[in-house]
Amino acid sequence: MKKNIILLLTLFLVHVTCFIYAQAYRNGPTEKDFSGYLFAYFKGNAVADEAVCFAISTDGYTYRALNGNRPVLDSKTISKTGGVRDPHILRAEDGKTFYMVLTDMTSSKGWDSNRGMVLLKSQDLLHWSHQAIDFQQRFTGQEDLKRVWAPQTIFDSAAGKYMVYWSMQHGNGPDIIYYAYANKDFTNFETEPKVLFVPKNGKSCIDGDIIEKNGLFYLFYKTEGHGNGIKLAMTDSLTSGKWIEQEGYKQQTKDAVEGSSVFKRNQSDQYILMYDVYGKGKYQFCVSDDLDRFKVIDQEIDMDFHPRHGTIIPLSREELIHLTSHWGKPKDIPLALKRNPILDGFYADPDILYAHKTQKYYIYPTSDGFDGWGGFYFKTFSSTDLIHWKDEGIILDLKKEVAWGPRHAWAPTITEKKVKGDYKYYYYFTAAQKIGVAVADQPTGPFKDSGTPLIDFKPPGVTGGQEIDPAVFNDPRSGKSYLYWGNGYLAVAELNKDMVSIKKNTIKVLTPDKTFREGVYVIFRNGIYYFLWSEDDTRSENYRVRYGTSTSPYGPIQVPENNLILQKDPAKGIYGTGHNSVLQVPGTDEWYIVYHRFNYPNGIKMGDAAGFHREVCMDRLYFDANGQIVPVIPTH
Repeated sequence: MKKNIILLLTLFLVHVTCFIYAQAYRNGPTEKDFSGYLFAYFKGNAVADEAVCFAISTDGYTYRALNGNRPVLDSKTISKTGGVRDPHILRAEDGKTFYMVLTDMTSSKGWDSNRGMVLLKSQDLLHWSHQAIDFQQRFTGQEDLKRVWAPQTIFDSAAGKYMVYWSMQHGNGPDIIYYAYANKDFTNFETEPKVLFVPKNGKSCIDGDIIEKNGLFYLFYKTEGHGNGIKLAMTDSLTSGKWIEQEGYKQQTKDAVEGSSVFKRNQSDQYILMYDVYGKGKYQFCVSDDLDRFKVIDQEIDMDFHPRHGTIIPLSREELIHLTSHWGKPKDIPLALKRNPILDGFYADPDILYAHKTQKYYIYPTSDGFDGWGGFYFKTFSSTDLIHWKDEGIILDLKKEVAWGPRHAWAPTITEKKVKGDYKYYYYFTAAQKIGVAVADQPTGPFKDSGTPLIDFKPPGVTGGQEIDPAVFNDPRSGKSYLYWGNGYLAVAELNKDMVSIKKNTIKVLTPDKTFREGVYVIFRNGIYYFLWSEDDTRSENYRVRYGTSTSPYGPIQVPENNLILQKDPAKGIYGTGHNSVLQVPGTDEWYIVYHRFNYPNGIKMGDAAGFHREVCMDRLYFDANGQIVPVIPTH
């Protein structure tokens, strides 16, 4: 028994590690970035209602139909029968591709009339490629096939492929749940149908819905024709045929139900089980912490449509905006469509760059949302207008590419320098409380680490603090480049011409006053060097930005009397504003400050966790007639 427990724990830890690591390689949003939900459903048994409809939610409780509750796809175009039912939608492992499978059927022709399904694929949730598959034409040995119902898709990590599973009935036999693996294009199957699950009693089962949790697969299914309820079976291997069937039913009503679907709430350990109470034309929602015990929460659910058998997936803010820009925004869904935050999801310590090579803007942040500031990779985001930001993916992975510092990927900074007639990009980053440098030919990488830390020591006279938060500055007067760094102190050193090493004899401590904590940033305007820094701790709602000035990039730094320029605004629910960079729009005197804050509106309720669930914002930065920085009013 002990050996079995140890084996299960080992398999669980390996699975969780692989899953977490796999999530990092998505180019699309991950769970920490999700801001809402998409509900795909059909409406009823009339031919006009056997079509895919979409609805959205920002909280998982209030749902509003898109496109006026009209279909978002033409059933006659995508199907063989002229109707589709039971839409199941899935975000692919890459984070940016979506798969949808549908029952190819119109009930007006009878419940035993359909012989196949529709496979669809999309990159934007708006435009879908499609392929209708007739099983009797596609596979041999299907002469007595009566019906193909309710397909769904899951990624089988053991096979490295997408598994489509559905129920089929042959002749007078029971409905059984089968599976086959889709091809790479998601246009067909590359394997023959095989039995995935049949209850031990040998009776019918339909409407299978599988969700993975902690290395186990939970299959919710309906006992068709042998009790009108939802049961649960579990396994640790999808294709093993070894399922543990639980006693009892999981629905929390005495009415007949079908089409169950389970989804995880965003940034939560709770799961929602929903199902179609088809006899009464309504849905029921239940909540669970363990996928075993469920509590009805119908009183919290609000929908302006009546769905039949559908599924729900999480969406990022950008995806919500994309959908509502096309289909129209429901009036009473509170989408975060204001200026801030400018990036979807949890990010912090933003460093902004205008790249002359590409004539685009780039933000290089800390990837936030990891417990205890445990991120291990860096991304960048690009924009042509400072409004719409594209996720360019991972540019440096500490675990794979930085052997000397495989953890704590924090607070990067970057600069563009012309070398032998072409631009190069020098990226300074924090890893394992040391500072490194990586170089690339493009602002999006790939970046190559120098191989050793650039700063892994304390400056002379400094005994505390950390060697983190680098900032690079190119002096327009002298043409020299400088690296600033420090938590608890502020240090500077001149960079050598290779930009990957420093002149150690130029190291100087510049700490301006006791308010200095970290996150320095240096700019030059009208003959004045401005030093901006963060005060307090990033976990504190009072994290804020001050500044000082100098006539030299080496200081000394003069601290104005009223130098607090960015701070919380409780009336707006804005807290923890700090660790900034600054952008001057090329050729203008237009300036922007880019910073992070607690995520809105929940950060202030999160305690210390607010310090690693931050979001990136941007506001205008103004100077008065005397060259003083005007305090910034943070916006939503």
